[in-house]
Amino acid sequence: MKSKKTILYFVILVIGVIILLNLLANRFFFRLDLTQDNRYTLSTATRDILRNLEEPVTITAYFSKNLGPDYDIVRRNFKDLLVEYANLSKGMLAYEFVDPLESEELENEIMQEGIMQLQIQMREKDEIKVQKAYMGAVIHLGENTEVLPTIESGIGMEYNLTTAIKKLSVVDKPVIGILQGHGEPPLSQLQQVVYDLQVLYNVEPVTLSDSTLELEKYQTIAIISPTDSISDNDLAQLDAFIARGGRIFVGINRVDANLNQNLMGFAVNTGLETWLAEKGIIVNENFVVDENCVPVGVQRQQGPFVVTQQIPFHYFPVVNTFSDHPISSSLEQVLFQFASSINFSGDSTVVFTPLLKTSDNSGTQPASTFFDLNKQWSKTDFPLSGLTVAATVEGPIAGNIPTKMVIVGDGNFPIGGGQQGQINPDNASLLVNSIDWLSDDTGLIELRTKGATSRPLDDIEEGKRAFLKYLNFLLPIFLVIIYGIFRMQHRQNLRIKRMEAGYVK
Repeated sequence: MKSKKTILYFVILVIGVIILLNLLANRFFFRLDLTQDNRYTLSTATRDILRNLEEPVTITAYFSKNLGPDYDIVRRNFKDLLVEYANLSKGMLAYEFVDPLESEELENEIMQEGIMQLQIQMREKDEIKVQKAYMGAVIHLGENTEVLPTIESGIGMEYNLTTAIKKLSVVDKPVIGILQGHGEPPLSQLQQVVYDLQVLYNVEPVTLSDSTLELEKYQTIAIISPTDSISDNDLAQLDAFIARGGRIFVGINRVDANLNQNLMGFAVNTGLETWLAEKGIIVNENFVVDENCVPVGVQRQQGPFVVTQQIPFHYFPVVNTFSDHPISSSLEQVLFQFASSINFSGDSTVVFTPLLKTSDNSGTQPASTFFDLNKQWSKTDFPLSGLTVAATVEGPIAGNIPTKMVIVGDGNFPIGGGQQGQINPDNASLLVNSIDWLSDDTGLIELRTKGATSRPLDDIEEGKRAFLKYLNFLLPIFLVIIYGIFRMQHRQNLRIKRMEAGYVK
């Protein structure tokens, strides 16, 4: 049996090791990331931005105290993130945590700066009360500031913080041009996209002229849903822009329809489709149909009443098959209206990469077609699978300088409609991610799309979902029982062994 002195020495040693580990942890931050998507590992883009800071950055985190475990974990995760940022910045980034509720004057001040006041429900003595709280931050660089009104736990924490630092530290933002003059939507109809892009870019409308010098300032030009003919001179300007290494995004409508009158589809020809075909990019003159589609409301007469009935409209495909590419890796579903399929017929010097594909049950219809809302669709109407509706092209597309293009076979997908011009979030992300991939060489697009894969239980079959639920519930209990049986058997064997003659401990 161990002496009391030995036990005392052992306890002192353990306490000393714990204290030493805490001191080292404060000086050298380290954590293991066992997540599949490495969500707790800083991206290359973040590391490069922090290591290249030329001016000191100060971050003031405004967090209320004692908000409960769900909110305390957000504070702890944000602090861990700031510790890593400070270590990587080599002394160029400092931070502090402040509780705004300690001073009414400070509380009013940060609200004026843009920190959002939250209302949090808390349980106290079997009662639920609502308490105001703050979880935000202000980033200072020189005389400039950037505000994070609220901070949420998850993969977006790193992206929001790094983007804010990048926005403050960049001297000259790249300029993105949105082409105008051929019936394209104005920037007011692309509000959601423009708002997201303005974090890292200056976004301007651009019209083509006889002078190619006017395009030199643009990093990328986006061509979205032209409806009028594009002149040969304008197309030549775009060729000259690409030949110098400029990047282009194209969202093109090859077909359209008048659903309010004769329910007929028709082809759209602007000259852009011919210009793309010369580069081996064929946007087909067809309507993509898909069994996975958006429902539309149709008014039907039922007795004396007119009712609105939701029916699947297969000409509005829902795309959720994406390539493993920085542009599409974070997307979950993109909604199209009258999309067309895309093929490539160019040479091997240019790399064609499909981004978005239709489901396994899809097909095409000719441009001149009648939309029969009473048609009973069957499997024979969807004989195709995996039709490409968006793609990238890389290489010497026009000239000898390698460049990039993104082509989407639907020009209307990022255009706002309805209340406040809102669109499906992934539709906006498709365009913003494309512009990032074309324009930004720092790798922020990989950070934007990092670990954003969704795994909803609703997409799992009922039987498998039930199996996983009971497995999560019963497996820990089963393991505890197995451990108990093993421990009981071990102690019983030990007891029998001790009862044997000549047993020596």
